[in-house]
Amino acid sequence: MDGVPRVPEQWVPEESVALRFSVLGPVRAWRGAQALPTGSPQQRALLAALLLREGRTATSGELIDALWGDDPPSQALAAVRTYASRLRKILSPGVLVSESGGYAIRLTDASGGGATLDLALAQELAADAEKAKSRGDLCHARALLNKTLSLWDGEVLASVPGPYAETQRTRLQEWKLQLTESRLDMDLEQGCHAEAVSELTALTAAQPLRERLRGLLMLALYRSGRQAEALAAYADTRRLLADELGVDPSPELQELQQRILQADPGLAEPSAPLAPETAAAPVRPAQLPATVPDFTGRTSFVSELCDVLASAEGRVMAVSALAGIGGVGKTTLAVHVAHQSRVAFPDGQLYVDLQGAGARAAAPEAVLGAFLRALGTPDSSIPDTLEERAALYRSVLDGRRVLVLLDNARDAAQVRPLLPGTEGCAALVTSRVRMVDLAGAHLVDLDVMSPEEALQLFTKIVGTERVESERQSALDVVAACGFLPLAIRIAASRLAARRTWTVSVLAAKLADERRRLDELQAGDLAVKATFELGYGQLESAQARAFRLLGLADGPDMSLAAAAAVLDLPLDDTEELLESLVDTSLLESAAPGRYRYHDLVRLYARACAERDEQPPGERAAAMSRLLDFYLSTAARVYAIERPGDRLVDHLETTQYPGLTFSGGSAALDWLYTEAAPLLACVRQSAGTELLRRAVDLLWAARDLAESGANSHQYETTARAMCDATRAAGDAHAEGRARTTLTHPMLVSGRIQQAAEQAELAMGLSATAQDAMAMSWAANDRGLTFLHQEQYASGKTHFEQAIEGYAAIGNRPLEALSLCNLSRAHLGMGNTDKAVEIAQRALATYLEIGKTLRLANGHFTLGIALTRAGRHAESLNQFSDALAVFGSHRQRLWEGTTNFRMAEVHLAARRPAQAAQHAEQALALGCIGGDRMQGTVLTLLGRALTMVGQVDRARACWREAVNLLEQNGGSAQAEEVRVLLTPATAA
Repeated sequence: MDGVPRVPEQWVPEESVALRFSVLGPVRAWRGAQALPTGSPQQRALLAALLLREGRTATSGELIDALWGDDPPSQALAAVRTYASRLRKILSPGVLVSESGGYAIRLTDASGGGATLDLALAQELAADAEKAKSRGDLCHARALLNKTLSLWDGEVLASVPGPYAETQRTRLQEWKLQLTESRLDMDLEQGCHAEAVSELTALTAAQPLRERLRGLLMLALYRSGRQAEALAAYADTRRLLADELGVDPSPELQELQQRILQADPGLAEPSAPLAPETAAAPVRPAQLPATVPDFTGRTSFVSELCDVLASAEGRVMAVSALAGIGGVGKTTLAVHVAHQSRVAFPDGQLYVDLQGAGARAAAPEAVLGAFLRALGTPDSSIPDTLEERAALYRSVLDGRRVLVLLDNARDAAQVRPLLPGTEGCAALVTSRVRMVDLAGAHLVDLDVMSPEEALQLFTKIVGTERVESERQSALDVVAACGFLPLAIRIAASRLAARRTWTVSVLAAKLADERRRLDELQAGDLAVKATFELGYGQLESAQARAFRLLGLADGPDMSLAAAAAVLDLPLDDTEELLESLVDTSLLESAAPGRYRYHDLVRLYARACAERDEQPPGERAAAMSRLLDFYLSTAARVYAIERPGDRLVDHLETTQYPGLTFSGGSAALDWLYTEAAPLLACVRQSAGTELLRRAVDLLWAARDLAESGANSHQYETTARAMCDATRAAGDAHAEGRARTTLTHPMLVSGRIQQAAEQAELAMGLSATAQDAMAMSWAANDRGLTFLHQEQYASGKTHFEQAIEGYAAIGNRPLEALSLCNLSRAHLGMGNTDKAVEIAQRALATYLEIGKTLRLANGHFTLGIALTRAGRHAESLNQFSDALAVFGSHRQRLWEGTTNFRMAEVHLAARRPAQAAQHAEQALALGCIGGDRMQGTVLTLLGRALTMVGQVDRARACWREAVNLLEQNGGSAQAEEVRVLLTPATAA
């Protein structure tokens, strides 16, 4: 930016006096951080010629030939001497030397120190990469090649004249292509085929006759599930080679085409496993809960299960399913066996409580999202659907040896998507039901403990001395517990914590039927009796915490949320919760997070209904929890969107939320708390908390665009629409309809979004809710844009702008201005659209750099594109892309890439257009499957322009299907025209 040549980051010196040279770009030199003047083009040509000889001497005649070839000037020798003299003055002593009638540059001195050259470093890294590849360590080899390729900085020997420079430029560019091909080959070997398609598309457009790149593109497309495009790419290659060179594709390429036609299984999976990478090792999850130190008995089961798991290496997958009533010790046994078998699964262990015993079992797609994150997959790469997540999960596990413990499953249908399915991996499943329909599973029915085992467990917890002196009373205790391990553990833990009690005192308590339910040995009620025993021993503060915390529906709860429920300081709350963990009535899911076993939660709620006084305390606790979530979510919204006054129009709260140091921490909280937050919203339906719950959903609208939480967000929005309609609350229903409109717009269901926006407008008008009315008008305008009814869209956007201006909400006013600009574009008013977009961007810039600023850049980019101002529009889209990326808006990143592809195509740069279109497909776009059809249409146009006609037609065929299935029939007809032979010709 300031005219000073960029110093490659790879060359940060240890000592500021070191000399560094570069030839893999402009010919440059540095002493420490200081750039040195390298003189005229001919002087740089001399420096390059000496550097590329790697320390060997070049005679004056050779240097003259290098600089001028067959037509040297009359004073060529004098000029060479002058250039050498000037270079010697700026370089360190002893670097440029004269010997044997010529010159040389010494990059190292006798001590091994001296100057460095980027080409030498590249050669060293490439050699190391080859060694790593020969050892089978593809991850490290790939990382080394990436480092090698990063040393290139534009055109090799840029602006250096002379025949020698031209020859070397060609040689080094060819070497770079070879390295790139090798690295891409490793990408495919490691399963990164989807990511490689974009780069290969651009490379094949730039190097259309390079068959190795064409073959890699075919393979990447095939492994990405795009067989038709892979075959089309071959057809493009065959036609191009015939037209340009009069030859057929190589035998290797022809063989690859036949294997793709035959769906050869050998092409479907990488031939080498994903090995650890030196620079960024894959995440090795270790999620198993701690095994109990006093594990007792179950010897035959432990041996049997360990043997099954040990056989995983030679089998497709080892699955063992443990079944039994609640409290029988399924989880304890499974965790113990998993720890015993850890050595057989060096790549990690995954664990999840599937909450199968509760009213809301864990959704497989949510579990897969958590597993993928634990395995190192970023949120931005996690797809939306269950099928896509399951496929990615299996791909990530391929080549690894991982044990998966699926605890408390509801049924086989919940479990199937979570099974690894690859050799070397294994799964342990626990459930109350026998999974006879889980194909290939090794089934284990777990019964209660034997009396001997039960007494051993009791003794280990209480202590040998106390039990031996009262053996019969101890036998009475374990018998009263029904020999259920969980009941025994709770009873023994209480006794161990009460040193003044004797075993006989505990036995007498259990003998009292008023304290022991008649159903002690009848299924789940047996577990309830043991919970009653543990609950009865709690101090009053512990018991209150136990009761109230069980009221919340979420899968777990943070310490801060628990403090809100209990209305206590954080330190006091943590002390109480940790004491409940000690009694086994609460689990510590992770530092600062807590959860109940499903049955314990149900029991805690029953206790709250029975014991909580006054009765209104239960409602007060849930009100505080909702206040906590609403206050904190509103703060996250305000941090992301400074100046947006939506937070001023939300329901008031009495309990404060959290504060954050910055936007990243705020977003981390929102995405971490997504599941319990949405559960709190759903749980508040049908109560007096309804309006606050709807406002919480509105403030947390970023969850609808995160990909990982969009489905749960929409499900919750639908539930709130039903609840508000049933309550007859027009104010709340109008806002609920607005929250439901948003995910429909994001996923491209325009007609449904239009219906919801219309309902929201009517309800908000009835309730005189100015904020919701303006918001709904803007949403309805967006649906009109998608339906190409631009005049109607303009009317609604103007209504929204007027409403936002009346309540002083400048950011949302600017947002509707952006949309109004789009409406004017649709009506053909390009100049007006540019002017309005500039006004919106100016407003955003005045407010500050926030997420909404990206909207301004994005909209202005679209308007400038239509105006034919392509360079300016690309600058705007690049700025938008940076903001969307920093705020984790994956779908908006994809949409912006699509718009950049449009610009490049309009500017007749099809290779760049294809590359951005591929990025849009990989990231996803606002608009769902219909928008994907639009992107594929554009990609086909770009591919046609670079000569890949058959692949383009494959894109168009897929686009037609997507458009027809998602309300884009008119657009589909336009694509069909592209598929006609006359149009193709």
